[in-house]
Amino acid sequence: MKKAFALVSSLCLVTSLLAGCGGADNAKNPAKPDKTAEAVKTGFAVISSTAKSTDAGEKEGLGQVDSTVVAVTVNKDGKIVKCVIDGIQTKINFSAAGKITTDLKTEVKSKTELGTAYGMGKVSSIGKEWSEQAKALSDYIAGKTVSEIKGIAVNEKGAPSDKELASSVTISIGGYIAAIEKAAASAKDLGAKSADKLGVGTVTNISKSTDAGDKDGVAQAYSSYAVATFDSANRITSCIIDGSQTDVKFTNKGKITSDLKILGKTKTELGSEYGMAKVSSIGKEWFEQADALSKYVVGKTIEEVKGIAVNEKGAPSGSELKSSVTISIGGYVAAIEKAKATAK
Repeated sequence: MKKAFALVSSLCLVTSLLAGCGGADNAKNPAKPDKTAEAVKTGFAVISSTAKSTDAGEKEGLGQVDSTVVAVTVNKDGKIVKCVIDGIQTKINFSAAGKITTDLKTEVKSKTELGTAYGMGKVSSIGKEWSEQAKALSDYIAGKTVSEIKGIAVNEKGAPSDKELASSVTISIGGYIAAIEKAAASAKDLGAKSADKLGVGTVTNISKSTDAGDKDGVAQAYSSYAVATFDSANRITSCIIDGSQTDVKFTNKGKITSDLKILGKTKTELGSEYGMAKVSSIGKEWFEQADALSKYVVGKTIEEVKGIAVNEKGAPSGSELKSSVTISIGGYVAAIEKAKATAK
């Protein structure tokens, strides 16, 4: 009887220990992957225009950068599974003497972040804010291919003419369709699943803008972007990091010298043309470092990403990451955090 009791006790102890081990594992990975969810590609695009910039005269000059930001996940059939559309309108004023008059500490919010402060709702024929219309368009295109999206009927103003969509979207959609097509074309298999949430975060400042003197002044929109997908355990399953420095140059007479017809490129699109490798202590170009950081954060939670150790210059100080990333990562971490906050 004693032997039987001892055997039962031992089995119970083993079972308890195994359960405890399982509990510890679940604490690290609290949610099991959804085996029914299919693998999807993650894509991202930014299209930036300076076309609305104006010379200074009786009124102040304006360096304006309008950026359309789109993220998508795409399945094996080429259909958009999820889509996020956002926009950034950066406005920097300068005088007829070529002096920047906008506060350089200004942090520019995206149109989605602005919400009702953007002010479209009060002038819209359907009473809907820009963020509401962008979400409605995103929801409408889910499940469609790029060809189907490009076939959406529009009126003479470029707004949807289809009754179903026109009731919720009155903005011109041509620029957004172009960005969706670009994002889908660039999509890669980075680890995301169809059930994952998709988010976009942007951080934009104008602090590097300068007055004109002997050299042209610069109105610069400096943006950091992050696209991320998140599983049910709130861990990052895929990530894309990018950035842009879009300039509008002007003379000390307030005249714009930049070609306003040229669309701005992101740092990733510039590739080796950006020129970081030749001055980098590790000989790596900006896009290579951004890609390394993107891959490093996969599998981590926002709290873990925010906990990445950095040096006095804001670059990673941990041995694993500092060999491949020497850029300051604060803006990108903030953008990833924003992506998590908006992910759906």
